[in-house]
Amino acid sequence: MKFISTILLIFVAFQMNAQRILQPKLVELDLKGVVYKYEWSLDFKLHENGYAFAYNTGEVLTYKKTKYYSLELGVLKDIRERKQNKNYSFTPVGGSRPFVFGKVNSFINVRGSIGFKKYLSEKAKRKGLAVGYSYSFGPAVGLLKPYYLNLIYRPTETEGELEYRDSRFTEETAEKFLTFNDINGASSPFRGITEIRVIPGIQGKIAGHFALGAFDKYVKAIELGLMADLYIRDIELMAESLGQSNKPYFIKLFANMQFGMRKN
Repeated sequence: MKFISTILLIFVAFQMNAQRILQPKLVELDLKGVVYKYEWSLDFKLHENGYAFAYNTGEVLTYKKTKYYSLELGVLKDIRERKQNKNYSFTPVGGSRPFVFGKVNSFINVRGSIGFKKYLSEKAKRKGLAVGYSYSFGPAVGLLKPYYLNLIYRPTETEGELEYRDSRFTEETAEKFLTFNDINGASSPFRGITEIRVIPGIQGKIAGHFALGAFDKYVKAIELGLMADLYIRDIELMAESLGQSNKPYFIKLFANMQFGMRKN
């Protein structure tokens, strides 16, 4: 009887131990996704003075930090530019194009940057919202193209015949260029393309970075921030004879949408 009791005790102890070993544990998963090594993305940026497109390529240095390079092409305008149209249905030169009164140059800028993106926390879920910031700096190249208007020359100025001439803003044409009734409309946007001047400068940006699925395969983010451009000379966008003051720098708020992909 004693032997049987001992056997029963051993059996019960074995069963209890087996249950303790085989009992599955509840594991709390806090998955954030794969830590990728590289990423690329495209930007579409809107700011107070225009818009820009950019291509970025980056290296993920740590879980929270990415180093990236960017090449950006943008259009920069004076905030006082306003398009107007005289609504001429027919003229001898084929109609009237909308124009900006007082504009003397169009400006395109190319920005090259090195930058860093940092997340403030490692606690963002794989499909959640990660909050961080980014900053970048580098050279800028401005392309300044003369803005041409199609001007009306009346009989008293052309020996009895009405003429239409494409003209840029100069000391000789300044008075006519700034007389509203002497403007037929804008010239072709390609007019003056061979007269582009290159103006070097520097630029930088700082922004709050809000990423959806920051550790996912796809880059989906919005940035809100401040950007600045500084050139070696004044950027002549509007005629100063109208009381407009041209300057060599631009400081502006921007919003940026970013889409791309990460990979190993």
